[in-house]
Amino acid sequence: MISQNELINLIPSALDETNLPLPNKQAGKVRDWYDLPDGKRLIITTDRLSAFDRILARVPYKGQVLNQLSAWWFEQTKDIIPNHLLSMPDPNASIVTEVQPLLVEVIIRGYISGVTSTALWYRYSLGERNIYGYDFPEGLQKNQALPEPIITPTTKGGVTGHDERLTCAEVVSKGILDEQTWAKIQEAALSVFKRGQALAKQAGLILVDTKYEFGRAPDGSVMLIDEVHTPDSSRFWKADTYEARFFAGEDPENFDKEFVRIAYAEKGYRGDGEIPSMPNKLWAAASERYITIYEFLTGRTFEAGEYPVEQRLITNLKNTGVIS
Repeated sequence: MISQNELINLIPSALDETNLPLPNKQAGKVRDWYDLPDGKRLIITTDRLSAFDRILARVPYKGQVLNQLSAWWFEQTKDIIPNHLLSMPDPNASIVTEVQPLLVEVIIRGYISGVTSTALWYRYSLGERNIYGYDFPEGLQKNQALPEPIITPTTKGGVTGHDERLTCAEVVSKGILDEQTWAKIQEAALSVFKRGQALAKQAGLILVDTKYEFGRAPDGSVMLIDEVHTPDSSRFWKADTYEARFFAGEDPENFDKEFVRIAYAEKGYRGDGEIPSMPNKLWAAASERYITIYEFLTGRTFEAGEYPVEQRLITNLKNTGVIS
């Protein structure tokens, strides 16, 4: 494992953005992407870390973990639904099929938990009992397992820049997706989530909840896109201590980036106003967490890519003919 001091020293050179000689660059919270010929797209996963819909920091090796872990999950779930991944020319880069992203984020929750404004437990703790169109009984406890995983969709950004809550019925009634497409996506999402829970269990983890994104390919088919079951898109708990901690009224041992959200929430920050500053040790700990969860889930040893990333990335893209 890379030492904490080494990770702290790498923070200034963590990958913040790219400016490649390719057309139509776009940038999201974590990824940069560029158009390629023949209906393909280049996606670069940077080291930017976001939470509460805000970019908070850069975390060494975060982009590499997200890119490689998503590729692993795409392989594990391709029998359930096709995905957009074609190849990986660099640890931080993927070449994918260009699709039209569907304007809904598919959140699946297996437990009543979370500290963000859209999380089930946060809404429940405010007194809400009908959340995302589901009725919840009195007396539920924080971090309690739900009888079955539920889908709680959100918009992608919305007019405020934040994800806005939807019910499953509203996805169709508001014209975001047609009924047939939405039914197919829900079925696929629940199947991918159950596959994720099973594989996480083998690694000693509980897949608590996750976010999926889907796109429509040129032939009209629906594909799983973006990322799958990463510390960014999902929350994991340690399985062997969950039950004892739950009955003791203690939070589970989280094994994702939730501890970053909690650190900000403890300072009263949930995405609005000035972003509080945090010590570099928090970002080194985040890097350690990302690397460890990659190794837990895949059973592989993490092989750190060369830093700084930019020159290595350009060399690999030239060697594979992506750029000249």
